[in-house]
Amino acid sequence: MSKARRITDKAITSDQLSSLNGEFSANSAAVLAQNAVTRTALNDIAVNHRVLAGSSHSMSTRLDDWKVTNQKKSGRCWLFAALNLLRAEARQILNVKNFEFSQNYPMYFDKLERANYYLQSIIETADRPLDDRLVTFLGDSLMGDGGQWNMSSSIFKKYGAVPQEAMPETQSSSDTDQMNSRLKTLLRKAALELRSAVGKGAEEAELDALVQQTIAQVHKVLTIHLGTPPSTVDWQWIDDDKKFTRAGVLSPQEFLAKYTTLNLDDYVCLVDDPRSEHPKGKTLTVEYLGNIVGGDPTVYLNVDIQLMKDLAKESLESGAPVWFGCDVGPQMLRTEGLWDAELFDYDGVYGVDLSLDKEQRVNIGESAMTHAMLFTGVDVLDGGTRRWRVENSWGDQGADQGFYTMNDSWFDEYMFEVAVDKNKLSPELRAALEEAPRVLPAWDPMGALAS
Repeated sequence: MSKARRITDKAITSDQLSSLNGEFSANSAAVLAQNAVTRTALNDIAVNHRVLAGSSHSMSTRLDDWKVTNQKKSGRCWLFAALNLLRAEARQILNVKNFEFSQNYPMYFDKLERANYYLQSIIETADRPLDDRLVTFLGDSLMGDGGQWNMSSSIFKKYGAVPQEAMPETQSSSDTDQMNSRLKTLLRKAALELRSAVGKGAEEAELDALVQQTIAQVHKVLTIHLGTPPSTVDWQWIDDDKKFTRAGVLSPQEFLAKYTTLNLDDYVCLVDDPRSEHPKGKTLTVEYLGNIVGGDPTVYLNVDIQLMKDLAKESLESGAPVWFGCDVGPQMLRTEGLWDAELFDYDGVYGVDLSLDKEQRVNIGESAMTHAMLFTGVDVLDGGTRRWRVENSWGDQGADQGFYTMNDSWFDEYMFEVAVDKNKLSPELRAALEEAPRVLPAWDPMGALAS
């Protein structure tokens, strides 16, 4: 083994800088790029005109004829996408084209439940030092808005759903930063108190009392910011045919059951984890990835990307939208509403090879699931998919009034997850769902939360 190098021995020298400056000045392509990029945004220079001009937005199957939603300054995309899936059924049952579920309602209970999940995790890890990687991770990731499909399913099954008018948006639901910051402080303070109590040998009843005291404080803060969640809905409406219907008083659980038919227990998350050490056809989970104590565990079935495409296409062609998670930022033109794996030629601008494959990007922290949306259309030619229509939750400015186009090349590189009916899987894959999942550490890239 070679002798360890000392970082202090390897400083950049003035001679090295002088040589680099000379090489740059002699490189006409680099100087041209400098002239362009110093006066124009990089993406306007790097955009691949061939890809942009050659990208059609038409679809052979298109389900959406409704307006998009807007998560605004919040990280609730996973909830918006899940509610957009549910409302695709509700709008048909209600015969109301632009019906929306309240997005504020499930966020309220996600925050409340997540506070309890964190406090219980702190008690469970109280024997670890405060600077332990897991303890630090739990504190750093506390009270974010992001989530996963299984987390939304857990909320809906426990708390149901309500129409938007029953719990409308507030300033803090649409801009969560201040609320989240105060909740983090409250919970971190409680974590120190709980760890101290455990260290002093506190009985379980004392720990439970401390947790309940903190949950009451979290409840108060949430209710101040988000309003009081309704326990019932007095529901009546006029549909798109001008017909009036009075349903009467319903609980949120009754409302969800009455106006959707989706069996949440039938849905499973398929992922493309590209790392070679994680075999396809096996399940994965991530420790401490959840929001409700006793809720659905977040379990992924790792499959080939082609299977994800096939099942998403099958679902769309049968009339059902598809919830999915991806790494939303790379190779995206937001105004035009387009994703393509070759949309930007950064290598050409810099004259530097920036290429990484999907496995390399995940391993080095370059890529992870960051955003959840809904597939509402697909273009198929000779049985193969060419592009996908996406309902985003960033409002109707840009793209096709908020609906985006994803070319198939982008699906391969930056898609990570789809939620599909497990009954569409092969017997072998259904059997794999019954096996104990491989447990990944809390900070694993597959634990990234869509926001």
